[in-house]
Amino acid sequence: MCLVALAIDLDRRFPLVIAANRDEFFDRAAARLAWWNPAPDLPAILGGRDLEAGGTWLGLTAAGRLGLLTNVRDPKRHDADAPSRGRIVPEWLAAREPVDRFWMRTALAGYNGFNLIAADFRLGECYWASNDGSHPQRLERGLYGLSNAGLDTPWPKVETIKAQLGEALAEADTVDKLARELFDALADRELPPDDELPDTGVGLERERQLAPVFIRTPDGRYGTRCSTLVITERAGRHNVTHVLERTHSPHGGVALLRRTTLNHWPPRYAAGEPVQPAQAGAVSESEIDTAAAPPRRTRVRSLLRPDARRRRGSTTHP
Repeated sequence: MCLVALAIDLDRRFPLVIAANRDEFFDRAAARLAWWNPAPDLPAILGGRDLEAGGTWLGLTAAGRLGLLTNVRDPKRHDADAPSRGRIVPEWLAAREPVDRFWMRTALAGYNGFNLIAADFRLGECYWASNDGSHPQRLERGLYGLSNAGLDTPWPKVETIKAQLGEALAEADTVDKLARELFDALADRELPPDDELPDTGVGLERERQLAPVFIRTPDGRYGTRCSTLVITERAGRHNVTHVLERTHSPHGGVALLRRTTLNHWPPRYAAGEPVQPAQAGAVSESEIDTAAAPPRRTRVRSLLRPDARRRRGSTTHP
């Protein structure tokens, strides 16, 4: 995963929206969106799968955990013998400890640079962490963007996808419309001016190739492999989450849309109380056809538990 926009508790009707592109070499084998088990004794994961190293870039479990990962672009510190960063998401989804303890062992495991968004909705918590030496940062209500640098680093494509997600949320009145607008945003190939490009040590020509929201290198060997949406909608007093994936070929064709629906996901957070796993539908290939009922005007409970240290002040993220 190389570009992510995340809106959490920002919209009354759509409390969780993720729009993400995965950029990778096309000759690296991968499986599309599906339920799969990393091991017989571990919880099933909904997500794509890297068939070379066995991990994933974005996944969730029925019990309420979610993880997504981006690489940090730093060629001077790249270790060719480091373990695959794709293992981190399945390890988080299967972990029994909270983020801080998981992070202590993960940050020292010898991975090349990465960002991790780790959420456990059973606890009402979501964190961003990077192995650059900083501690995990608890995310509050807000709109966030992430690419191959730190959280909300203002690269042009990060600012673009954040703005487009914000606009789509303001205008969408159905899951259908929101999904179509976000897929359009993730397909944006506009190249920013040279003076707005970051300098990550790969040279100007390579920076140009990697700068758009949707990437396709001139030789067709590398680019945006898939676009993924996670859209949670409030339906009465419970949540319904739609996970959609579009797969892109190196020749420009778009595969059929793959999607599934999870009822009662994310779960409502509760202090130590058992959580009913989500009711997960089968993954299917079809067109978007969801037209939800208008939201009920009732008190809305956020997905995130209020941070006790901030309850007396504002927690809105710009």
